Amino acid sequence: MALILNIDTALDAASICLAKNGEVISISKNEKQEDHAAWMHLTIKQMFQNSGISINNLDAVAVSIGPGSYTGLRIGLAAAKGICYALNKPLIAVNTLLMMANAAQGESTDLLCPMIDARRMEVFTAIYSNNLQVIMEPKALVLNEKSFAQELSNNKICFFGSGSEKFRSVCNNANVVFSNIISNASHMIPLSEKYFIEKQFADLAYTEPLYLKEFYTPPQRPSSH
Repeated sequence: MALILNIDTALDAASICLAKNGEVISISKNEKQEDHAAWMHLTIKQMFQNSGISINNLDAVAVSIGPGSYTGLRIGLAAAKGICYALNKPLIAVNTLLMMANAAQGESTDLLCPMIDARRMEVFTAIYSNNLQVIMEPKALVLNEKSFAQELSNNKICFFGSGSEKFRSVCNNANVVFSNIISNASHMIPLSEKYFIEKQFADLAYTEPLYLKEFYTPPQRPSSH
């Protein structure tokens, strides 16, 4: 059992959760995406002060590694790495889609399909069983009315997350269930605890965010000068 700081800045709302032995000690959330960096460092400091626990007692830091917001992922990973470097603690990387699926485990469907909004009709997505086994590996996917046709032919699937409204607009399959489940860093706890016990640690020097696709920069218009 361990004292783990869980950080999620991959989604629209950021959250930080301090957990001991798999139980929440403290959790804080921030809805303003542009404020994530400044908010996070102050919140972590206050979290330890208010709990009466020294940050030196941490056993590990876990971070949602992606996919998700490019800027958010970099902010979260940089903070997690910084704490790990300073305290000589291990880093744990948790897939954001798996964290989301863990939040949806109570749904009475055969499979779980978290979706994170990307550009236009694209989403970052994966499919998991109810015990979080990977059925479809995380990937970037452009949605249309035929998406997941094979999986939906034999399974009732719960779709949720910021990208699921895009699928709702094109899908009318009877086996589709949409949910408004919202995940946060507390849903990382059983995953980060498991990785800690199994010593599944990320490389502090070389771990990068899981973007799943290249960052898109609109083409610059030629200068008129």
